Amino acid sequence: MTEAFPFSAADLQAQFGQKLIPSSIVVHNGAAFWVDASAPTRRLALLVRAGDPMLDTFRGEATGFRDGFTLKLCHMDHGNARAVRNALPWLKPGLLGLATSAGFGDRLGMATPGHVRALKRALAEAPGKTILPIFAQQSIREMVRTNRSAEDVLTDATFGTFQAGWTQTVGADADHLKTPEDIDACAAVGYSFYTFDPGAYVDGEVDGTAAAMVQRKLDALPWDELQSSRGDLQRLYIGKTVRIEDLEIVLDEPAVLRAAAKYGAAVAHVAKMYRHLMAKRISCEVEVSLDETETPTSHAEHYYVASELKRLGVSWVSLATRSVGRFEKGVDYIGDLEELRVDVEGHAAIARELGPYKLSLHSGSDKFSVYPLFVAATRGLVHLKTAGTSYLEALRVIARMEPRLFREILAFARGRYAEDRASYHVSADVSRVPAPSALTDQQLPALLEDFDAREVLHVTFGSSLASFEPRLKAILQANEEAYAEGLERHFYRHLVPFAVYAPAGEQHGEPRPYAGGRRAGPAEPSI
Repeated sequence: MTEAFPFSAADLQAQFGQKLIPSSIVVHNGAAFWVDASAPTRRLALLVRAGDPMLDTFRGEATGFRDGFTLKLCHMDHGNARAVRNALPWLKPGLLGLATSAGFGDRLGMATPGHVRALKRALAEAPGKTILPIFAQQSIREMVRTNRSAEDVLTDATFGTFQAGWTQTVGADADHLKTPEDIDACAAVGYSFYTFDPGAYVDGEVDGTAAAMVQRKLDALPWDELQSSRGDLQRLYIGKTVRIEDLEIVLDEPAVLRAAAKYGAAVAHVAKMYRHLMAKRISCEVEVSLDETETPTSHAEHYYVASELKRLGVSWVSLATRSVGRFEKGVDYIGDLEELRVDVEGHAAIARELGPYKLSLHSGSDKFSVYPLFVAATRGLVHLKTAGTSYLEALRVIARMEPRLFREILAFARGRYAEDRASYHVSADVSRVPAPSALTDQQLPALLEDFDAREVLHVTFGSSLASFEPRLKAILQANEEAYAEGLERHFYRHLVPFAVYAPAGEQHGEPRPYAGGRRAGPAEPSI
């Protein structure tokens, strides 16, 4: 309560009772905001002194309150999401820098309150530590499959963040962008974090191919776009041995030529995407994703890619390599953890030396065996990216609350898996997923713990939502607390290892800048 705003949170709760969601109340610049739950469809409530210009920035129904204040109830649409981000600046996507961070995928637009609860719980148990969140995160591929736009994703995350009472820095990840047009769609609505995916330009055939074929692939590289030549490649890399901490990278001729043949076109594509983004002169950060490829990224290849991107004037805050083993969707790591530890320690050392920048853990959902070694190797210089596991938690609620619908989704997913798995790295065998008729209602929730069932349900989310979304969302809305509790429980397990190792010396919500990074403006000239 202040002179500018004479009502306390207790006053508002006494006035509006169950119409008001307590976690959402915030007072800022002489106005109060909260989520009004009195109507079948929730609304944003704004209470501000009559005549305040802020009233005109929101669309809704205005009524007189008392003491010269006006109450305005507004639909949670795109326009009012933009208005509330302007009114409450912490809701506007910002820069994360080198702070430990995590991205939360939400394919239904309903998971953010549960994500916030998980993050608050993890941070409450690690006083003084920081994990900066990205609640708005969805790839263009996922947007197409869920029939959502970039602004739909951002709007849902904005109101979910607001409802749950998160008042610190947030980012917004335009994930796995492949074309300049993808960048345009996300930049137009205010995203702050741009993940470039050059996977289509990575030549995985190089691994294991004959030396003569490598030479032909080198000849085909876009040398003009790389502002380089075969001679430059020889001069800059071949014959050198790089020592970084305990890592030794031998850049002999075969290693360098294969690295260039495999990743040269991808480097050129990232530089093109970066310049397109920088020309917009917006405040933003870049992540480079090398993970969605068939073969692992060696330490020499990582060194080559990072060095070439720096030479071309590209700055980035995080980079995802393709690690050894298998990082499949919605399940734990498949592979040798000791081999992975050695691999990640090498990549993390390169990131510290050539950046510093964060190592990004993609397909990070449910990789519980990996988190401790990954965070230790990176020393907290890490970004965790999760996605479809929130959808699986939604199905867990459906299995408990509406088994008939879950049976329909399960039967549908078993039929769609062969087609829908094509764009994912998964190994589930649909023949090991029981038919719905073989299970009792009590057995259905346990399927969400089964490897094959999780992957089958996970990768068929787009097709399933096209058929079942209205019914599924209605049940989640009726069981909102159960969904939020499930998400809190599940994501808490993801976040605790990252809270423990978050870099010391940072204040909550204040990102540490990354050294030498240009976040806006024209691309730097090549060196």
